[in-house]
Amino acid sequence: MKAREIGLNQSKAAYIAEISERTGQRIESGEHQPNRGKVDEKNSKDPLGGVWEKELEPMLRKEPRLKPMTLFEYLQDTYPGKYPNVLRTIQRRVQTWKALYGPSPEVMFELRHEPGMMGLSDFTELKGMTVTIAGEAFEHLLYHYRLAYSGWQYAQIIRGGESFIGLSEGLQNALAACGGVPKQHRTDSLSAAYKNLGGNKALTRLYDELCDHYRLQPTRNNTGIAHENGSIESPHGHLKNRIEQAIYLRGSNDFGSLEEYRLLIEFVVAKLNQQCQAKFEEEKKHFQPLPKYRVPDYEMLAARVSRHSTVEVRCVLYTVPSRLIGRQLELRLYHDRILGYLGNHQVVELPRVRVTDTDKRRGRCINYRHVIEGLRRKPRAFIYCTWQEDLLPTTQFRELWVKLKTQFDLDTAAVLIVEALYISATQNLEEPIAEYLEQELIAQTLSLKRLKQQFVRDCSQSFPPLTIEQHALASYDQLFESSSISHDSPESLPESQSASEATPPVPYAHPLGIYRTPSATGAMVLLQIFINIMRAGIDSTPRSPTETSSLRGSTSHRKKFFQL
Repeated sequence: MKAREIGLNQSKAAYIAEISERTGQRIESGEHQPNRGKVDEKNSKDPLGGVWEKELEPMLRKEPRLKPMTLFEYLQDTYPGKYPNVLRTIQRRVQTWKALYGPSPEVMFELRHEPGMMGLSDFTELKGMTVTIAGEAFEHLLYHYRLAYSGWQYAQIIRGGESFIGLSEGLQNALAACGGVPKQHRTDSLSAAYKNLGGNKALTRLYDELCDHYRLQPTRNNTGIAHENGSIESPHGHLKNRIEQAIYLRGSNDFGSLEEYRLLIEFVVAKLNQQCQAKFEEEKKHFQPLPKYRVPDYEMLAARVSRHSTVEVRCVLYTVPSRLIGRQLELRLYHDRILGYLGNHQVVELPRVRVTDTDKRRGRCINYRHVIEGLRRKPRAFIYCTWQEDLLPTTQFRELWVKLKTQFDLDTAAVLIVEALYISATQNLEEPIAEYLEQELIAQTLSLKRLKQQFVRDCSQSFPPLTIEQHALASYDQLFESSSISHDSPESLPESQSASEATPPVPYAHPLGIYRTPSATGAMVLLQIFINIMRAGIDSTPRSPTETSSLRGSTSHRKKFFQL
């Protein structure tokens, strides 16, 4: 007030008095209430009216886990209409009582992480968002690995649940990506790694071998206490939030292929790792080196291909190429695929299928490309085949089969659809074939001949044109000239050129007997030897070895031969 008396304005006077300008205005107008907002506890009435001390507080002493809403509902049921607006009061009373007399909450200690000491693994899923691949829902988990010191992360798509195969592949890929191995590996109580139902040894055999191979000390948090694995549980939320935001930014949760979805996750993880690159480079110095080879991250099975060109794996029937019928295959089961080996040669790769419908115990994975050649030889088998629906690769082909049965008799329809599938398999033309059949059925001009003509390959364009030059026919006259020369006597050759010089000897030919210029007498002797050999072969009268040697000895032949 003194500041106002010496002529200062309201704003400056309030600043000097260390009060607000609004308070100064109320003081000047006489509306200021110094005790405004304070409650006179002596004169105010307790809204709980003594029920707190008599009933509610004894209930809390007996069971401290009771919540304010439970106590409020108790009052409403016990005293209807007497305590209508006391919920907020009960909440404050319970909060104060627990701070004074309640049990102490668990203390969370801040931990110090050492570089290169611990890596953590866990599985998580995108809740509240359905990812689709080519329009179909894609069921999967995310394997998440994180280094406790630097925060470096790795994520991978896993199909088929929290299996050891998924854990092994994800962990080994993560260790290879970061370039080293920490000293400890921490998980929760994964059934793929630990025998949670008891036993002499807590670790499963496969997980124990995996950790031993990479020189990792396996550790886990106590069952049901997730915060002990907080270095991976909390980053789950950050990673999934980034993935969801990237999908929102993309504008669609439908991906054209699994590879496209995988690249989005890799991009998100790379952006997160940029924030801790400096600490990661520091931690890399403390890693153990990677071993020279990986532990197999697949399960081994053996199966013989049936005469139906199928193998059965975990209650799922798979088709394989028909050339493997009767062969024993070695199958390697990954979390998302199955590789078939015949000896050391990989002969087939199949997608891993799991039965998710609780009403079905068995499933099928049929690929028409594996059996189309045999089906083309017996097209009527398609009519009554138990896999008929599975042999048709798309919904459009299934609709075309219904239309074909309407326009044609059953046998003709089977021939047409099997031929269409054969062309689709051999020329990789599923969509063009389906569109062509659709158009021809609308025009009612479809026939087997038109179908083959439409998609026959022009082999003339597959090879470059060849230019062949016809040689002169007069060149054959040289053959007659050389023939006439060979029938002449040796004296017809020029005197300056001997027979040995006219025909040079072959360098690798072996001389028969004494090499000299052939004469007419030698030729007659050699001819007589050949005639005797031929007569001996033609004579069918059996002779004893003694008779043969007495009639024709080898010594005389050798003498005649060396006389040539």
